[in-house]
Amino acid sequence: MITVGIVGATGYTGSELLRFLAKHPEVEVKYITSRKEKGKHLFKVYPFLKGVKKYENLYFTEDVGDVDLVFTATPHGTSMEIVPKYIERGIKVIDLSGDYRFENLDLYEKYYKIKHKGLPDVNIAYGLPEIFREDIKKADLVANPGCFPTGAILALAPAVKNDIIEERIIIDSKTGVSGAGINPSETTHFPNVNENVNPYKIVNHRHQPEIEEKLNKLGKAKIYFTPHLVPITRGILTTAHTFLRDSISKDEIINIYEKFYKDEFFVRLVDTPKLSYVRGSNFCDMGIEVGGDRLVVISAIDNLVKGASGQAIQNMNILFGYDEKLGLMDISLHP
Repeated sequence: MITVGIVGATGYTGSELLRFLAKHPEVEVKYITSRKEKGKHLFKVYPFLKGVKKYENLYFTEDVGDVDLVFTATPHGTSMEIVPKYIERGIKVIDLSGDYRFENLDLYEKYYKIKHKGLPDVNIAYGLPEIFREDIKKADLVANPGCFPTGAILALAPAVKNDIIEERIIIDSKTGVSGAGINPSETTHFPNVNENVNPYKIVNHRHQPEIEEKLNKLGKAKIYFTPHLVPITRGILTTAHTFLRDSISKDEIINIYEKFYKDEFFVRLVDTPKLSYVRGSNFCDMGIEVGGDRLVVISAIDNLVKGASGQAIQNMNILFGYDEKLGLMDISLHP
């Protein structure tokens, strides 16, 4: 049994952590923090969790005390202010912001427009288990991946690793509104989203360099990424357009992907990925199509689960030697 704290527990990722950890038999949620909600009982802020016996005595505090692990579900720029103090206390950290995802801090500063305070002198792992599991096992600090990079990297890793595609890759992603976070804005205002498709940050989205940096650990990739906001609550559907280096059949490519992911429970190869097949779950579904020299890989994830909190719990399970599936066996909400 381990004890955990959630810093920034009032956002969507914080509530998803609580939803999944309620069913985790090896975790006691000891602290949840929020300056705004300090002193309030969890059920007052999240009525949907009312009746969960594990949380009957859980109140919001301003900070966490002595725990084994802290999840920092805090905004970009905030995590780097608070994570080092937990590291200094010997607490392992899984950070859901973008502050520790980059090895090249110049890229972080360019795309996030924030001066970075530097990386702590500890083992830091990029928390995509299917690719970097061995690094995660040894980590003191896990940088949970971005939601777009999770779906994109998983879709492309086998092709890049096996050098079957050309370097230039175009990625198109459709995302639900929850990816923008809990605070409303003009962009996420219902009349601006409903019955609409909105491309945004068309050539300079901050997740583009994250995808590229991690894929280049496996091979060579030059990424061109464009996201679109669509009128759904959850989910990211990613379409990666690539070109094959040599003539290779669809069956051969499927064999490459099956071999690459043969031991990965949360990655499923399907004929046609759909968001309703993964909604509410930690699965990443992907489909493969070949037309001449063109390879198209489509992936579907729930941005709040495999793209955020579910993956964070998967990383927690790896850190503490639990079965990766523990607490994450929710079946997708279909339809």
